[in-house]
Amino acid sequence: MPSQPNKRLETFANPQPEREYTIRIRIPEFTCLCPKTGQPDFAELILEYVAEHLCVELKSLKLYVWSFRDEGAFHEDVTNRILSDLVSALRPRFMRLTADFNVRGGIYTTVVAEHRDPSWQPPAPVQLP
Repeated sequence: MPSQPNKRLETFANPQPEREYTIRIRIPEFTCLCPKTGQPDFAELILEYVAEHLCVELKSLKLYVWSFRDEGAFHEDVTNRILSDLVSALRPRFMRLTADFNVRGGIYTTVVAEHRDPSWQPPAPVQLP
């Protein structure tokens, strides 16, 4: 049976929890519906996070993102809902979701939402000579 969209995000243990590293995931085919017109909205999502104990399993992320295809949503709301769901599932040190929507009515929209664990401090940038 082919895969079906669903809202369940699966995780796996962070293989290097003692190390500060960034995971970047590019999702170029996000689709939802305009809540006013019902027309499709298309976006590229960029997920960046510093894991604590858990990482997101990519197939479940794909099916999760697919689950928005037939839902009406304002850009600002859907971006923040996705971030909230991911934060709830992963409890990361830091997470940023950038949703870069294609043109609608001659206007491009980019929504950036972030989560930072209050106890996490980012490492100092390294300046190389």
